[in-house]
Amino acid sequence: MDVLENYTGHTDPGGAAIRRDLEKLSISKVSVGEMDNNAYLLVCKESNEALLVDAAAEPTRIADLVGATNERPDLRHLVTTHRHPDHWQALGAIAGMFEPRLIAHPEDAPELPAPMDELVGGGDTIRFGAIELEVIHLRGHTPGSIALLYRGEDRPHLFTGDSLFPGGPGKTWSAEDNAQLITDLEERVFGTLPDDTWFYPGHGDDSTLGNERPSVPEWRSRGW
Repeated sequence: MDVLENYTGHTDPGGAAIRRDLEKLSISKVSVGEMDNNAYLLVCKESNEALLVDAAAEPTRIADLVGATNERPDLRHLVTTHRHPDHWQALGAIAGMFEPRLIAHPEDAPELPAPMDELVGGGDTIRFGAIELEVIHLRGHTPGSIALLYRGEDRPHLFTGDSLFPGGPGKTWSAEDNAQLITDLEERVFGTLPDDTWFYPGHGDDSTLGNERPSVPEWRSRGW
């Protein structure tokens, strides 16, 4: 698989992956499946241990991203951000190939196609190598949707699943769920993180909290 080192936040379905290199962490993004799902491979530079965010589809392409040489990262963790099937169609295959520790929120875990090795909630920490990711529980898109926060050396980096996209929150199925999601985003994301926080959604392009912050009142006022 081609991996472009010029990280823009945009990938094309079936196209090349893109990689961002931070001081301690590399972040690779690839679009997989018919719904332009994003899978993210996070690699600790110190230990070469890796974590995958959402084994969404196309396990062969995800495996190609991990690599096949002796220098490939050791994929030890696989986090599923929420229970919708487009985010776990490759979970069983990737689990069989690499035997990572499977992680999800307890409210969504029963809907996943394999038993989880670890259940995490808001405020928990996931560690691999020298890297720590903070779990943020964002209710509304599903009851157990989670985001993962890396505080970073340059700025915070936030993996939001389907809870936050450029242009608004993820889809909900009732006015109550929509209000809950916007409240959680206001209190747990926009209320605690700075504008330069770069976020990586479950589909499509990346953005920053600063780009989206002025629109939050509009998201609430437009309703469900």
